[in-house]
Amino acid sequence: MSAAFDADLAPGQRLAQLRQTQGLSQRKVAELSGLTHSAISTIEQNKVSPAVSTLQKLLKVYGLSLSEFFAEPVPPKRNKVVINPEELLEIGSQGVSFKLVHNGNRKRALGFLIESYAPGTSTGGNLKHQGEEVGTVLEGEIELTVDGECYSLRAGQSYVIDTGLPHTFTNISDRECRIISAHTPANL
Repeated sequence: MSAAFDADLAPGQRLAQLRQTQGLSQRKVAELSGLTHSAISTIEQNKVSPAVSTLQKLLKVYGLSLSEFFAEPVPPKRNKVVINPEELLEIGSQGVSFKLVHNGNRKRALGFLIESYAPGTSTGGNLKHQGEEVGTVLEGEIELTVDGECYSLRAGQSYVIDTGLPHTFTNISDRECRIISAHTPANL
């Protein structure tokens, strides 16, 4: 399914539009995503920004990836080579910034993120998607939990994980953490 919504709408409104386009009620989406009806309603009214893991659950119901949800509705005729900072797609929320480096190529094989975690923030819940991810901590510290095991990483250290295993990133320090990462498949 392609993202057939107005890109000028707020994320909650886009989610509501996707739900309505597919003829689903909020209760049905709650049932399919494992979220509560009140959570769906609150998100669609833009009263809260969903955690990345929550947004992934919702988008799975609609058959979309995070990058498809946040991408421009009409890709450019020719894929860009240079992407300026203001053109990065922000797909994070709640103190966690995921800036997707994306040039409009829907057939790319690799995803690349510039990540920032404010002190005390987390990706929320356990992320899980088929593929692989590698990353390097540029500054600060992060706690990475993979399949129930915790790892503390500091600036200069890297990680390689099977993203099919449940994983969470949490900044338990008092300063921002910045990471660069690459993942497959390209569409989370």
